Amino acid sequence: MSNQINRMPLIDALKAVAAMLVLLNHFSSYGPLAATVREAFPGVFGWLFDYGRMAVQIFLVIAGFLAARTLSAQGQALERSPLPLIWKRYLRLSIPYLAAIGLAIAAAAIADRWMDDEAVPAQASLKQWLAHALLVQGILGIDSLSAGVWYIAIDFQLFALMAMLLWAGRVRLLAPALVIAVSLASLFWFNRDASWDNWAIYFFGSYGLGAAAWWASDRRQMSSWLGVIATITIAALVVDFRLRIVLALAVALTLGFGRRTGLLERWPNFKPLVFLGQISYSVFLVHFPVLLIANGLYVRLGFSSVNSAIFGLILALTVSIATATLFYRWIESPAASQRITAALSWLFGKGLELARRVPLLATLFARRA
Repeated sequence: MSNQINRMPLIDALKAVAAMLVLLNHFSSYGPLAATVREAFPGVFGWLFDYGRMAVQIFLVIAGFLAARTLSAQGQALERSPLPLIWKRYLRLSIPYLAAIGLAIAAAAIADRWMDDEAVPAQASLKQWLAHALLVQGILGIDSLSAGVWYIAIDFQLFALMAMLLWAGRVRLLAPALVIAVSLASLFWFNRDASWDNWAIYFFGSYGLGAAAWWASDRRQMSSWLGVIATITIAALVVDFRLRIVLALAVALTLGFGRRTGLLERWPNFKPLVFLGQISYSVFLVHFPVLLIANGLYVRLGFSSVNSAIFGLILALTVSIATATLFYRWIESPAASQRITAALSWLFGKGLELARRVPLLATLFARRA
């Protein structure tokens, strides 16, 4: 089976579902809109608040699956330095992420004028912005500028850790074994201690399940390999049951069987779902600024009824998807990202050129004086 797959509808569908669950989790958690509707539908909103966040596990497993495909499609080690790959991953994540942080800062400034609510982040400081730009806000204990952006930092850490493990195992072809070993350490120890939740090692069990599913699905005895993966994960659940790990295992097995049977590339054939999966990262990034503005308008216009709050949330959901569509087209898509990267490189080059000329210009002015 070719590893060069342009689109994988099954992954797009899973990402679409996960993105919507994360969005609904935030819509049921932040601001007066959520508080008003929660009083009328406590069961539904309570479920979304408690379980919607688990959809992050779907993203983690898919990310590990795709990272294995990119870094070690045949289970091979990385022969060259992983640093260029890690830098490329940083650019892929950070260009749309930093644009979304700008939207969140602007939305928070507007919403802060209209309402007094703990959902509105405090005014951003330079230190806070730099921490976000470097993806270390969680590690440094700095307040987030937008909901859910902790995941982008974790995704980057996970990719970097996996790349380093695959590179470290290059001498004796132990690369996949190192990844699996760290995954086991995560499942049996680190993931059971929430104090590690700002570090990749806490989430690497789910990420590693995705990678293992990719490697297992390329073997002749795929069912046996996936059975081993399931058995080890169940053992970790016996030690400490975590519903999020059950979900991660289910997604990993789905991806493994989906790749081997060909469903990964041809099901489901439902274009709206596939498109929503394609823009899922943009949905993840822009929905919170939209939600802040929606909550601010709800307070500003003096609404208080349940019906108006429901309408506000539906409108915010619709605007989030529309905004994400434009955001993907202009910022996140590969073509847009390349244009932005080229423009930034040009500006950086001009800045270096100007910096080199400053001493020369200073010398010329000094001689004239």
